[in-house]
Order: sequence, then structure tokens, then C-alpha cells
Amino acid sequence: MMRERVLLGFSGGIDSRTAVALLQADGFDVETLTLDMVGDANLLAQARRVASELGVTHHIKDVQVDFSSNIIDYFVGSYLSGLTPAPCTMCNPLIKWKHLVSVADSLAIHHIATGHYFRVESYNNKLYVAKADDSSKDQSYYLWGLSSDVLSRALTPMSNIIKADVKQHISDKRESMGVCFLRGALYRDFITKYCPEACVEGDIVDSDGNLVGKHDGIAFYTIGQKRGYQCTVPGAVVTGIDAHSNRLVVGTNDDLYKHNLIIHQCNIVDCEELLDADDIRVVVRGIGRNPEGFARHITPTADGYHIELEYPAWAVALGQPVVLYRDNRVLGGGIIKACY
Repeated sequence: MMRERVLLGFSGGIDSRTAVALLQADGFDVETLTLDMVGDANLLAQARRVASELGVTHHIKDVQVDFSSNIIDYFVGSYLSGLTPAPCTMCNPLIKWKHLVSVADSLAIHHIATGHYFRVESYNNKLYVAKADDSSKDQSYYLWGLSSDVLSRALTPMSNIIKADVKQHISDKRESMGVCFLRGALYRDFITKYCPEACVEGDIVDSDGNLVGKHDGIAFYTIGQKRGYQCTVPGAVVTGIDAHSNRLVVGTNDDLYKHNLIIHQCNIVDCEELLDADDIRVVVRGIGRNPEGFARHITPTADGYHIELEYPAWAVALGQPVVLYRDNRVLGGGIIKACY
């Protein structure tokens, strides 16, 4: 009997190697796909070598142009605009899973998979991204942009895997990179090389508009930052970034607490459930801290939602993703366009 085929996004790292073994144990004929996003010859060679060692058919697709225009330009442009981007949350729907689906279609393969730690759950006849068993490795936060069409084809071999257990049985413990295109560089060095005009000195002001220092370029700062600039106010933190005037605003730690978030560019699975439920948790990852408790109120706006928090979030920044959970399910997410 012919086994069902699955196309697995593959880097040759711990997680994707484990995913191959798990899918094969479940009876699937696994083929692997590595996306060439940044011309990383070492990554491609590793993926090709490991796939050969595992005895699986391996494919490579060059997506560098797509990745540069949709992810790198977004990353740099966001910082130049005073925003704090999250490239992985954009890369998943716009690059990784999109091209995984495209290549699978070209190979007449229905099932797709990756080494991400998450699961797919069905609720009220709708499909949701949901949290993996390993809370320390759960990646559901970064997958809120996936469509139901993608989820309907997705297998999640890492959903109930504990990463520490996996590492005990693998001698080569190298992991896939995080922000892949930085290649270990500091983000400000990458931006400087990619866009030299980012290095434009500007003023630092307090909340009353008084000049209190100078900065090296707004692209190099984010909300909550305490270092990397000259300022005459002891203990000051960045509380605002004014791209139009090329200014940083500084204040106190207390100024960083926000009770209201306005999000747009949303992907919500079930809008009625989102608005009716009283147990929605709000998750924002970055330099700041997540709000405790639940969302007090969520109301629709012209292009998104207004979220009133039960307890304030600290150091949230414009441009960051907000992901909305109910229990372990991801109801959806959006990008912060305002907060107060």
C-alpha cells in the first residue's frame, strides 16, 4: 500500500530532523523542503547533507527576492518609521508556509508540516493554531497569521514533544537560527549596512518637549530602552519614538504602562467568539512584559480592534504583534497601531 506523502519544511536542525522521524513513524512518506531565503550556503549544505543521511527526498526553492521585499524591507522600514517589527510573525504566513504550500502543490502533495512547536485544534467547525505541550518552546505566538486553508493541510509532529527529551538523543545539538538574516549581527549594525541613511542624529526630549539629549538615529531604539543614548535625565527610558520629527521621547518607568491597545492588520478566526468571550488573554512579546489577567473589553474599530486590558502591559511598542488566546487556542492577532 502506498504511503501518504508529506512535505516538511526543513533546515537540518534538531527540530526538523526529529519531525522527519516522527512523521515516518506515523506512516508518512516524507519529502523535505529548504527555502533559500538569504543565500546561506552553509544552511543549504547542512540541510542537503542531513536529508541525505536520513534517506529522504530533498527540495530547495530560492525565495530570496520574495523574502527581501516582504521581510527585510519590512524589518528595516519599520525601525525607520519608529516601529518595532516582529519579522518571524510575518515570515511564517508570507514566506515559509506560503512557499511550502506552493511547492507541495507542484509535487501533488497534500500534507505539509514543519518543526514548529504548536498544534492545530478544531472548535465549532473552525481550525485554530494552539499551544504545544512544551510551554518553553511553544511557537503558537508566531503563527497567528496562518489561514484555515493552510491549517487544514498541516501536520504538527512537534505538538506533544518536549525539547529537552529530544536533545538527549541527538549528538549534534545545533539549532535553527532565530532572525535568520541577521546572521548573528546586532540589528542596528544590520540596519546601518542595509540603510546607511538611518544614522541621522536627532534630539531627545522629555514629556514636556524639553531638550535633554541626542540620539544616533531613531531606527536604533525601541520603547523601554535605557541605554545607547546621551541623556541628562537620570534613569530615563524611551517612552516614545517620533519618526516624523526624528525625536526620542524619554520618561519614567511608570510612563511605560498602557491599559489600551489598538490593533490592525488582524487575522481573527471567529470574530463573534472574540467579542463575546470574557476570558481572552493578551500576549505581547518583546522587551516589555505581558499584561496579567484577561482583556476587560474588546470592541471593533474601522480596521481592527480596541483592547482594554484588565491590568496594564509594560513597554509595548507600535508595530508589535498582539496575539489573543482563549485557553490554549489562538483566536487571532494583529499589529499595535496605538496604545495609551
